[in-house]
Amino acid sequence: MEFLIFIIVFVVIAAILAYMVRIVPQAHSYVVERLGAYHATWTTGVHIVIPFIDRVANKVTLKEVVKDFAPQPVITKDNVTMQIDTVVYFQITDPKLYTYGVVGPITAIENLTATTLRNIIGDLELDETLTSRDIINTKMRAILDEATDPWGIKVNRVEVKNIIPPHDIQEAMEKQMRAERERRESILRAEGDKRSAILTAEGEKEAMVLRATAKKEAMIAEAEGKAQATERLYQAQARGIQAIKDAQPSKEFLSLKSLEAYEKIADGKATKIVVPAELQNLASLLTSAKEFVRDDAEAAKDLKK
Repeated sequence: MEFLIFIIVFVVIAAILAYMVRIVPQAHSYVVERLGAYHATWTTGVHIVIPFIDRVANKVTLKEVVKDFAPQPVITKDNVTMQIDTVVYFQITDPKLYTYGVVGPITAIENLTATTLRNIIGDLELDETLTSRDIINTKMRAILDEATDPWGIKVNRVEVKNIIPPHDIQEAMEKQMRAERERRESILRAEGDKRSAILTAEGEKEAMVLRATAKKEAMIAEAEGKAQATERLYQAQARGIQAIKDAQPSKEFLSLKSLEAYEKIADGKATKIVVPAELQNLASLLTSAKEFVRDDAEAAKDLKK
């Protein structure tokens, strides 16, 4: 019997000690009340609770909390009703204010977010609402952060997650986007055709320039070739004349060469030949000599017969 009483006493004492010793984990705080009034805020570590006098009123996390609130119906300045849902990132900075500042802090933040969002969207038109998310986020964060200071809450960021306009507005926006894409496609196609035409014209121009340059170079090369040929011909003639001059030919040889030159001229198509007066006698003599030689040849043939 005594052993049983000892065990019961031991269990009771162990339970009381387990109740009295509290370990606060990292990034958490405990709000402790003593006799129903706020007593202390325990941070990370080991703490002792006095039984029946102290109690832990609230266990608060100091981590950043993310709350995704349900879509809220809002009306824009141009009377368009749409659904917008938001995401709020906040952190508890004062566990005491968070515990005693407001009843249901999360619900309070949700309602405050909805009313703030309606006020901001009410000053914007539909197009501004769809294109001004950064402005909406900044304004909401500033308003919520200021409003939640008495609750011991720090609002770090507010994000507009989805903006859902009415079905007819969505259809109109899709048609507008489709028309815009078609317009951009037409512009890109026209710019492509223009660029292609420009490149084609530039290619033809370069080809014409290259052909003209090649033709010019060919003509220059041909002219240079003819000039070199003529120059070499004249050089050869000059060397021939110089050779004749160095040989010191007789007057009769020169006269004979002149007659041969006139004979070549006579073989042409010219109808008149001008013969110098000093060469006429020599030409007559040469003709008579050729006739005499021809007569002797004919006489010899007759004697043979």
